[in-house]
Order: sequence, then C-alpha cells, then structure tokens
Amino acid sequence: MDFELDEEQRLFRRTLREFVDKEIVPVASEWERAGRYPTEIVEGFKEMGLFGITIPEEYGGLALDRVSFALVFEEIARGWMGVAGVLGSHSLAAWMIARYGTEEQKDVYLPELATGARRTGIALTEPAAGTDLQGIQTRAVRDGDHYVINGTKTWITNARHADPMPVLVKTSVTDPAHRGMSLLLVEAGTPGYTVSRDLPKLGYKGTETCEIVLRDVRVPVSALLGGTEGRGMQQALSALELGRINIAARAVGLSQCAYDAALSYSRERHAFGQPIADFQAIQLKLADMATDIQAARLLTYWAAVRSESGAVNSEAAMAKYFASEVALRATTEAMRIHGGYGYSQEFVLERLYRDAPLMAIGEGTNDIQRMVIARSLISGAAKLGW
Repeated sequence: MDFELDEEQRLFRRTLREFVDKEIVPVASEWERAGRYPTEIVEGFKEMGLFGITIPEEYGGLALDRVSFALVFEEIARGWMGVAGVLGSHSLAAWMIARYGTEEQKDVYLPELATGARRTGIALTEPAAGTDLQGIQTRAVRDGDHYVINGTKTWITNARHADPMPVLVKTSVTDPAHRGMSLLLVEAGTPGYTVSRDLPKLGYKGTETCEIVLRDVRVPVSALLGGTEGRGMQQALSALELGRINIAARAVGLSQCAYDAALSYSRERHAFGQPIADFQAIQLKLADMATDIQAARLLTYWAAVRSESGAVNSEAAMAKYFASEVALRATTEAMRIHGGYGYSQEFVLERLYRDAPLMAIGEGTNDIQRMVIARSLISGAAKLGW
C-alpha cells in the first residue's frame, strides 16, 4: 500500500501546476466575469496533449493511468473549475469511442480527438429527463441505411465544438427502456443539428453549456456507436463512472483553492492587534477544511486506482459524493474566514462559492450517489475494508 505519487505522476503534476499557475490563475476571474471563451487555454490543452488523456497511445493519445487522469482535473479546477469542463466531457466521450467504437469509428475519430483537432462531448440530458435517463424522448428511426433523429438535449458542454457529438437516443421502444437505447455519433454540420441557446448559469462559466435541437437529423447507420443497437445506456453509464472520478477530482481542486485562499488571508488579515490565524475559531475552521480536503483527495485517488481493474460503481460514487460535499463546506467556510471580502468579486472565493454546487449535481446528484452506494453494499457488490 503506497500513498505517494510515483515519480512520473509527480513530474506530470508539476507540469500541470506550472501551466495552471501561469496560464489560468491570472486570467480566470477576469475572463469569467467578461463571459470570455478561454481559447488560449484550450490551445494550451492541445499543446500538452490533454485532449488525449483517455485515448490509447496507438491513436496518438496519452492513455493516462487513472490517478494521473484525476490529477489533470484537480489541478485545472484549482485554477478555474469551469475550463475543466472543456476536457471533462471530451475525455468521457473519447473514452467511450475508444472502448466501444467499431474499428472504423476509432480510426476516423480518435487520432484527431487526441490532438484536439476534433473535440467531442456527450448529449444525454433532456429538459424532462436528467437523473432518469431511461425517460429520454429523443428518438432515432431507421430509414434504410440511415437513422433519422428528433429530440432536444440540454446542459450540453462543448455543444458548438463537438465533432462528433455522441447523442443518446431511443432506437426502439422496449421494456425495460434501456434495452432500446443507443448512442449515435452526430458530426458537426449535419443538417438539422442546431444549438438553440446558451443556458444562463450561477457558475461553471468559461465553457459553453447549451441546449441542442435535432430535427430530422440524418446520420448513417455506421454512426451507431459499436455497431449494435440497445447498448447505449450501458455505454453511457460506464462513462459516467469515470466521469464521477473527474467530478471528485475537480471538487478536490476547487476545495484546495478555497483552503489556500483562506489560509493566506488568515495570516495577512489582522484584527484586535493580531493575525486572525491566531484566533482559535479560525484555527478550528482551517483544521476541519484541511482534514476534509485530504480525506476527499485520498478517496478520489483510491477510486481512481480501483477503476484500473474494472467497474468501480460504488467507489466512484463515494468519491464524487464526499468530495463534492467537501467543496460545498470548504467554500462556505473559506468565505466566512474572509468575512465581507469573501462576498466580493475582487476575491476568488465568490467564484469558488458559485462553482461548488455543480459538483454535487453533475454526473448524477449526490442523492443518487448515496443510493448507488447503499444498493452496492446491500447486494454485496461492494464492501467496506479490505
């Protein structure tokens, strides 16, 4: 049992940290307030090969181990959680294509997805179907050697940049519903695929979050991920397990930023003739934050290591649930330590405070994570301890 990063992981983290500190931290708050798309940061991701983190080396990807995968999102979220979303959805969709795609789909898409020449995302959620994906209404009807897609998807990251966009559809009406669900790879520029609007958000800015409409969108049968109908739900849920490690790592990075800001401020801010760090009330808050964050980090890394050997339904759910709740607590406590300044846009805490709630919602709400954990324990699929 080793709780240390290996040398390669430490060097990788150092490279990430230097990039974040130089290219993201100085501009994050200003660009977020301006609603500016982080084009230069995305170009930096390309140069570092980060669009290929879940793509096999044979297709030009980095094929990172899962702890290094978590480090990517932890470090980027420490600088600006919003821009981590550009890589998040892309990485999950690229992983799905690498794992489930046909040889033709892999050959066509993965090399350019690895470099960022193409980007991708994942279109699952609908206006009336979020947590309950089996309730989606988007349909794809077979018409000769094409499918015709009709429906609406919402809360879609990378909607304008995805090429292709994997879209979860119902290719047949079955009971249970998941047996009739499939993923279709819709290429950019396909007639009938439109981004209808950008969704206004409390936080998670820097990346686009959109609603997309599909009206009589025709895609060839070869666009069916894996080439077999009825596998879409399984494919999407497998990706979401990896996505929960991504979210947990983002929550850790965001929490670390809040803690760093609170610790620094407590040393500099004076009240009653001494630094507020000397007051026991502040010390107790810092101690609780530090303990929570380190526990979340270790739980996230543990889930990442476990995921190397296969399904990690309960482990990923535990990491995502705990780390995201820590992010909510850490940002609130850090704001309290800052007092009135924590509420000001001149300090980073205001942005962190707005970004944190998404971690408790994205990739399945925390109530759903608790149900996943409990059911795994009751069924015997998961257990505590070794």
